[in-house]
Parts: sequence; structure tokens; C-alpha cells
Amino acid sequence: MSRTGAAPEPPGDGTGTDAEFIALLEDSAEELYESAPCGYLSTLLDGTIAKINSTLLDWLGLEREAVVGHKRFADLLTVGGKLYHETHFAPLLRMQGTLKGIALELKTADGGRLPTLVSSALKYSSEGEPLLIRTTVFDASDRRAYEQELLHRRQEAERARKQAEADRARLAEALAVLQSSLVPDSLPAVPGMESAFYYHTASVDRLGGDFYDLFPVDGKRWAFFLGDVCGKGPQAAAVTSLTRYTLRAAALHDAEPATALTTLNQVLHERYAATGDPRYCTAIFGTVEPDPVTGSTSVRLASGGHPPALVLRADGHADFLPTPGGMLVGALAGARFSTATTTLAPGETLLLYTDGLTEARTGPHRDSLYGEDALLDFAARHAPTGAQEVITALTGLLAGFGDGLDDDTALLALGVPALRPHAESATNPPR
Repeated sequence: MSRTGAAPEPPGDGTGTDAEFIALLEDSAEELYESAPCGYLSTLLDGTIAKINSTLLDWLGLEREAVVGHKRFADLLTVGGKLYHETHFAPLLRMQGTLKGIALELKTADGGRLPTLVSSALKYSSEGEPLLIRTTVFDASDRRAYEQELLHRRQEAERARKQAEADRARLAEALAVLQSSLVPDSLPAVPGMESAFYYHTASVDRLGGDFYDLFPVDGKRWAFFLGDVCGKGPQAAAVTSLTRYTLRAAALHDAEPATALTTLNQVLHERYAATGDPRYCTAIFGTVEPDPVTGSTSVRLASGGHPPALVLRADGHADFLPTPGGMLVGALAGARFSTATTTLAPGETLLLYTDGLTEARTGPHRDSLYGEDALLDFAARHAPTGAQEVITALTGLLAGFGDGLDDDTALLALGVPALRPHAESATNPPR
């Protein structure tokens, strides 16, 4: 029977347990002090060691006779530890009466260093006067090794991060150089016309797949093209390079737009279709011929599966210039391309673009397309205007899409400057 609520008695007679407990109580206070798992020492107020346990003496490899009454606590510290003890540890201990867990290094007899955590407290007399300093010392070697390992890993991670940043910077620089070889960073001046462009790559880590160009073909005409290669990266860059230089060479041989695209189609088909590689591109190619007499410019162009060119008229009207019969360039052998023509009067602009513009997504859910209808509305609101103004307005528009602009985007605008009102001649002053 046991008392109500009392813990049940352990089974057995408990003889073994009682014997162990009694043996534990037989440890003297002196033995508990000397063999404690931490270092103990007591010092006078000036730091002179009055008592030290065997544990700390064993850690340091010192003899009791050489320490007690002959050394101060600061003498056990390394140079750095001694400096910290004199400037921080001792003054704070005098002011506060206790310090806990201070990291200090002690010197061993063989010249080694022992990382420790030190706690000290002042002992006061009954009148409140400080009598001596009691100090405990814990071996922090394992902790220091762990901290050093953490520091080593952190330094390695930092070196890896810096290396990755350097590699990324070199990659970005290499990609920028390669990209500049695929698209021009400036356009030549065309007499009687103005031109402007904009190029946006979806990722700084990958080569863009859109392309454009403007160059002279003879004394009267200038050729231009703009297109979009299937895919991204080095493979797409190879198609871009082949496309650009094929169109340039074809235009110098025969600048008729449909002929230039036919040549490109044959080259791409032979290069990729025969090997089973489905790569292709869409492109729009054209020529402009400014008329210095009328101030207008004749435009001929053909398209290979590319979004239609947009014409911004001087009267504020805007319309797409259809090019029927276009095929995806390189997809089929023997494709046929039809040519469309128009005339740009002063104050009118021809805009070419890739589908990065018309497929830019807006809204919080990115569920609405900018689209060709919105592009017509944009053109109607900005016409009549010059080529650079159109590109500037579209650039501002694209900047607002943020991550909704997730595809490469190329814009090329060719315009005829508006006629400025004639100032009255200085030779015929008003009467």
C-alpha cells in the first residue's frame, strides 16, 4: 500500500541504486573541485592566483607550485587575450561584479593555444567589500574548430559566389559581343528619310533570335529586313547569322524582295531541312527608293510568314501592308513570295516589328495580349509622327510590360520627315 498521490515505489529492494548514491556522496568537496570537468581558479583582486584546480593545470601542462602565488590570471593568457583582459575584461568585472562566457585563449606549457570560455564573479565580504575573484574556464576547442569550419565553408561559398559573378559577367560580355555581330548597333543615314530601331532580348544570359538591318544596294535604293528565328541560344544565333549575311548577299545580287526571300528560303532549306533539323525563321524584306523631287519614298517588300508591316499615314490613319502568299522561310522548298508596294509621303512612317511586341502580355494575370488591334490603336493615336518618335513611344510602352515582355523584340521604323512650313524669304520682307 502507498499513500494516495504518492509516486509508486520502484520494483526491487533498490540495494544497488542506494549503494551507488552513497558512493557518490562519499566524494569530498576537494575531490569534486579538483576533478571537475571545467577549470576553476581563485585570484586576489590584483589577479594573483591563490587557488587552481587540477583540471585546468592538466589542460595547460603546468605545475601547481609554479602557478599558485607566482602567476596572475593574465599571465596564463595569450598576448591578445592579455590585452583584452586588461582593457575590457577586468574593468567590466570591477564595475559589474560578474562576467559570463567571455572567449579568451590560454597559453599551454608547450606553446600551444587553448580556446576557452571564461566566467568570473567577485566575492564580497559581509560589509560589501570585494575580497577575491572566482573564475570558471570551459574548454572551447571543439566549438572553435566548429566555428573555424563554418568560417572556412563561408569563405569557400563567398569565393564560389564571386567566381560565379565573374563567370556571369564574362558570359554577358561575350554574349553582348556576339549579339552585336548579329544585329547592327547603329543604322546608316538614308537621304530624304529617317530611321530608328529598338532591340530587346528576353534574357541577358541567352542570345536573342530576332534580327534587322538597313543597307544600300545601289545609288538609289536601300534594302532593309527584319525577322525572327525559331528558338533561342547558340543554335538560333547560327540561323540568325546565316540569314543576315544571306539576305545581304542576295540583295546585292538582286534587290527584288521576293527574289531575296526565295534565295534565303533555298539556303535555309538546304542547310537544315535535309538534315532533319526543323529550324526556320520568319522575315520581311524590302527596299526603299526616296524621290528627291517629290519628297516621297517608294517601298517594295515581301514577307515570309512574318507579321505585316504597319504604315502610319500623315492624315492620322494607320493600316497594315499585307503581303499575301508568304511562307515560313526555310520550311518548304520552292516557296513563293508575293511583293507589296506602297508610297510614303512626307510625315509617314513604315513600322516593322517581331511578335515580341504583339504577344507582350499585360494585366496581373498576364492573360491579355497587346495584339495587332491594340497596335493599330497605338498607331492612330501617334500618327502622324516621325520614325524616332514612334520607336520612343513603343519603347516606353514595352517598358511598362515588365516580365510580361518575355520574348525577344525587334522594332525598325523608316519614315519620311514631315514638310516644315516655309518661312517667308528674307529677300521678300513683308510690306
